[in-house]
Amino acid sequence: MSSHSTVRALALVGMPGSGKTLCAQHLEQRGFYQFRFGGIVVDEVQRRGWPVTPDNERHVREEFRANEGKEAIARRALPALHTALKSRACVVIDGLYSFSEYKMLHAEFGGEMVVVAIVADRRLRYQRLAQRPERPLTPQEAEERDIREIEMIEKGGPIAIADYTLLNNDAPEALLARLDALVAQLHLRP
Repeated sequence: MSSHSTVRALALVGMPGSGKTLCAQHLEQRGFYQFRFGGIVVDEVQRRGWPVTPDNERHVREEFRANEGKEAIARRALPALHTALKSRACVVIDGLYSFSEYKMLHAEFGGEMVVVAIVADRRLRYQRLAQRPERPLTPQEAEERDIREIEMIEKGGPIAIADYTLLNNDAPEALLARLDALVAQLHLRP
């Protein structure tokens, strides 16, 4: 990681229900360009005329990775990220999933990328996933998804190698305050 003034990409990583999207949406409201990796999968599910469900998303995600490599989503995202960086100082990436994606983005952005892990106790994550209005999961479904994401798509790597970690066991406002403090510390601007 290089000096704070050269950070061009802020990647948010974490398990489902950790608060990644909350953080990404907050930064978007602050004027940052936000790109959701999961949006690539959802767009393809919709393009195929399928309902957007966790199973259909998983099918597309696994198909992309089987056909294009485990870094497929990052590769598909790069053109949009580079376009955004022509007019923005820094982009926010919501949901860098696999270690292969991390390695590809690290090779692309090097020291200009900062990875922030958003973490929360598993019990809290599962409660949040059960209560979310979009694509809720039962605790059993949440645990099955965790295991699949760790085993099948190398999700633990980017979380383990993150430059910074923000704990999200409190109210959302507490997490966002910690995020704002980190953004200020890193001197990031949209």
